[in-house]
Amino acid sequence: MRNTKIEILGQTITKGKGALVNLDIAKLHTRTKIQVPIIIERGKKDGPTLLITGGIHGNEINGIEIVRQLVAKKYNKPDSGMVICIPVVNVFGFLNQKRQFPDGRDLNRVFPGSPRGSLASRFAYHIIKEIVPLVDYCIDYHTGGDSRFNMPQIRVGAEDSENLALAKVFNPPFIIQSARREKSFRETLHKLDKKVLLFEGGKSIHIDKVVTQMGIAGALRIMQHLGMRRFDREIDELVVKEFEPVILHNTQWIRAKYSGMFHPFVDLGKKVKKGDTLGSISGPFGYFERKIKAPHTGYLICINEAPIVTQGDAIFHVSIN
Repeated sequence: MRNTKIEILGQTITKGKGALVNLDIAKLHTRTKIQVPIIIERGKKDGPTLLITGGIHGNEINGIEIVRQLVAKKYNKPDSGMVICIPVVNVFGFLNQKRQFPDGRDLNRVFPGSPRGSLASRFAYHIIKEIVPLVDYCIDYHTGGDSRFNMPQIRVGAEDSENLALAKVFNPPFIIQSARREKSFRETLHKLDKKVLLFEGGKSIHIDKVVTQMGIAGALRIMQHLGMRRFDREIDELVVKEFEPVILHNTQWIRAKYSGMFHPFVDLGKKVKKGDTLGSISGPFGYFERKIKAPHTGYLICINEAPIVTQGDAIFHVSIN
């Protein structure tokens, strides 16, 4: 990024300055405008542009909290380069505490979007058209869906050595080399030759302090690694554990064979052995209970924390490599 002037949504961003701009492309059915705030900070020196996003799914509050704290604590102000923060990408879903857009579509399944498509598709189109061309790197914060609590992890493509190196800098407990979903934000940025780290941690409609601190520390490590700003003191103050990230290549969901009350017995992040008892499902009247056994050895990276499950529900996510 070496241009003296950079323009975002009609706003000129000069070196050493910041701006708050709004992406304004739609209204509620009440005709009330919905504006998506985009917070931009540019350093005095040239450097890369980092995009930090939360809330692509409107009910994934923990990701929003991570980006909020980065802005509130002014960690988003670089000495070199530029940081673009979008704490709540899907403001529509955030208002309703729902994953989807009002049109029922999952925003993370309609990229790169269309100027004449559904509301979600149009919104995706403007993000890709107006913001992404300026970006070199991206950290996209997510949580587990519904009651499924994800151990903090970074997901990268199996073939992308540079992204894997950046994931190690972020320093999560786990790095999962997973396939990119078709029409996802991550896949679209990859096709545009942008480097993107997808962070997963916690669960929907929930804020976890440990997940939040890991997410913040990871962003600071990435900014420091890219030469945007030093954060040695700030990272130390977060008191976040240093990891030797475990790299996982394949994972599998264990699904409930029965409906009933769900009781997990194991801790998230632990390595379990084939045959270990992971939990149980019981009926409410005391005469039915079945144990859940690990089908293979692996790390436990997600647990469904719902107290009641239905047959077929995903309850444990375990690595198989």
